[in-house]
Amino acid sequence: MVDSIADSEVVLVDGRRLRVAAGRPLRESLAAGGSDGTAGAVAAACNGQVVDFMTPVPAGAVLTLIPSDSPDGLRVVRHSTAHLMAAAVQALFPSAKFAIGPAIDDGFYYDMELPRPLAPEDLPVIEATMRELAAKRLPFERCEVDMEAALAWARETRQTYKVEILEALRDSGARGARDPASPADVEELAGEAAAGAESVSFYRTGEFTDLCRGPHVPDTSWLGAFRLTHVAGAYWRGDERRPMLQRIYGTAFLTQQALDAHLARVEEARRRDHRRLGQELELFSIADEVGGGLILWHPKGGIVRKLIEDFWRDEHLRHGYDLVYSPHLGRAKLWDTSGHLGFYQEMMYPRMEREGQEFYVKPMNCPFHIMIYQSRVRSYRDLPLRFAELGTVYRFERAGVLHGLLRVRGFTQDDAHIFCTPEQMEEEIARAVEFSLFFLRTFGFRDYVLYIATRPDKFVGEPRDWEAATEALKRAADRAGQRYEIDPGGGAFYGPKIDIKVKDALGRPWQCTTVQFDFNMSERFGITYVGEDNRQHRPYMVHRALLGSMERFLGVLIEHYGGAFPVWLSPTQARVLPVADRHRAYAQSVGDRLKASGLRAEVDLRSEKVGFKIRDAEMQKIPYILVVGDKETAAGAVSVRQRGGQDRGVMPLADLIQALAAENAPQAA
Repeated sequence: MVDSIADSEVVLVDGRRLRVAAGRPLRESLAAGGSDGTAGAVAAACNGQVVDFMTPVPAGAVLTLIPSDSPDGLRVVRHSTAHLMAAAVQALFPSAKFAIGPAIDDGFYYDMELPRPLAPEDLPVIEATMRELAAKRLPFERCEVDMEAALAWARETRQTYKVEILEALRDSGARGARDPASPADVEELAGEAAAGAESVSFYRTGEFTDLCRGPHVPDTSWLGAFRLTHVAGAYWRGDERRPMLQRIYGTAFLTQQALDAHLARVEEARRRDHRRLGQELELFSIADEVGGGLILWHPKGGIVRKLIEDFWRDEHLRHGYDLVYSPHLGRAKLWDTSGHLGFYQEMMYPRMEREGQEFYVKPMNCPFHIMIYQSRVRSYRDLPLRFAELGTVYRFERAGVLHGLLRVRGFTQDDAHIFCTPEQMEEEIARAVEFSLFFLRTFGFRDYVLYIATRPDKFVGEPRDWEAATEALKRAADRAGQRYEIDPGGGAFYGPKIDIKVKDALGRPWQCTTVQFDFNMSERFGITYVGEDNRQHRPYMVHRALLGSMERFLGVLIEHYGGAFPVWLSPTQARVLPVADRHRAYAQSVGDRLKASGLRAEVDLRSEKVGFKIRDAEMQKIPYILVVGDKETAAGAVSVRQRGGQDRGVMPLADLIQALAAENAPQAA
């Protein structure tokens, strides 16, 4: 308990509680209390905000120290390192103009305008300057000034981007200042504070001063384990009509050991990058002549996609879904009724006019499935209806966010919509979640977390329906034996949802499955069913995607396996290599027998040495390499080399075919 309103209480990292005097910086208060309370901590939480050790202790408050290695603690370290980097850049390029420099999930970046383009060899120079500054133990000094003084400073120092941020704050009457976490956050600065507040905060680090809310570490000696990783271009505020800035990326940890482990993971992620592997394995490409974000599937990628889609269709039919197909565009009236023209038009491609009618390329499949539902009168006896489609949609994503298969403009959703009665809702949700987990396990994902997003402040529908739907989502997760986390207020305005994030082989989370209630679309289209009472009732509508989209899921899958797909998904399952020209005929017969057995086989008849052919097959990540020479030809056998360098020796061809057949089918764990 706090005895006096002039006293406050600090909860240390080890759980002990310490009473401290209010009004002094937290670090001083802890020291005055006879405690090295900052050990193992980098900041504190106070009234829901993260504050640094330089912040005066509020009277009558309870502060909880934040461990240095916690997510919040690392964000403080990384944001402080972003300032250290900017200070180094300013020392090297005095005319630099700085935009924003936030901490991000695995590091930090800073956007800036420099007198010349940076090259990779510039990064070690900037790093060396950072280490020189860090060794000086420069304090992060906070000060607050009025808005006009802040603007005068920004204009005098010709920091044009800070001027723009400050003017947005002033014009909105925002309270305080901070580094925006993203270009979109610059807009948010102007909207969340009351008019009339005019003070902003700055942090000074040596000769570098930055507009910032903080928090930061006490001084630069806390920063040592960092690495600048790369430079990229970034339009100011994400707008291609604005200046192109240089964005320096980096990362920081508390220890060199943690940094080294992270860099090793980054290097492994680079080796698994689906964009590089997609080209090397001839799976897909993106051509400027076609357009960014539009994928060209090559024969090998087409085979992998076909295998996934065949499995998807077969399993949906087996689980009681009906397959449907819908066109790639629809009349403007359809999208007006659905609400897309009102709420989503900036993501839609421009309208087309033909024969006096307006059309739009579809961004979603939902309205078409509703049209199928409305094609005749539905009875409660018809429900539930489960319409499933691999439907290709098109959305205008800005060029700056396009990323291989993971962020595209044309993609095929593994979409389904479930129409059911309120009484059927819980069972249908549980079935959808269990079906999702079956799919994820089949494709080799074992680690996943469920997130349940609840009702936001602005919503449509009745609160009681939201509560029932949210409870159904929770019970579905419990029934599947899965832990889940609550995302308060994270649901869409039209309904709560459950998201499933999987972790790949490197432990990175990826969003795949979504099961989303919709209390809006059924109202907009006025869909009904005839109940047992012979009256019209509104069905519940559920959007459901298991994999998300074929493009994104294949990108995740490539990186998860590093391109080395399991046998059943490999575009080529076996490659036959003749040792010499005299073995070509036998090699061809082996390939023919494998193909006749339903296996995907190639025969390498190139006039190259067998060692070269083996290395090439290994680079192509082919599961089985079959070498045939005199001995194998005479015995009707093959010498088997399994992916990864495992030599399985000489094996009768019939035995190999039997072994491969056992691996040539999806295996759900």
